[in-house]
Amino acid sequence: MTYDYLVVGAGPFGAVFAHEAHKRGKSVLVIDRRHHVAGNLYCESKDDINIHVYGAHIFHTSMKHVWEYVNQFAEFNHYVNSPVANYKGEMYNLPFNMNTFSKMWNIRTPKEAEAIITEQRQVITGEPKNLEGWYGYL
Repeated sequence: MTYDYLVVGAGPFGAVFAHEAHKRGKSVLVIDRRHHVAGNLYCESKDDINIHVYGAHIFHTSMKHVWEYVNQFAEFNHYVNSPVANYKGEMYNLPFNMNTFSKMWNIRTPKEAEAIITEQRQVITGEPKNLEGWYGYL
């Protein structure tokens, strides 16, 4: 058999391309080294729990037509990525923002934060490798 398209990889791009080409009457052969579609987004269900085999994945877009498109294939949970760091029992927002600076330095304005950061640049030599290395300059 001959195909109009050979798609190598059944991840999001390959799967969407194959789906859209097929909808337009094209024949598509999709091959993948894995035994499943979805690439790194693949989930397995165990006891009615979705297990993210290759690690957690977050889909986000501000484009309404993209959001509507992907929602025809799967149900999405509402999730807001808001990482924090626990340093010596205190929680800090990551990446650093005014909440972080306000908590660390008891300040309220970006101008105050900029002044402290400028002052620290005069003292810091090299690149701190973690929060603790940087925190020593506070």
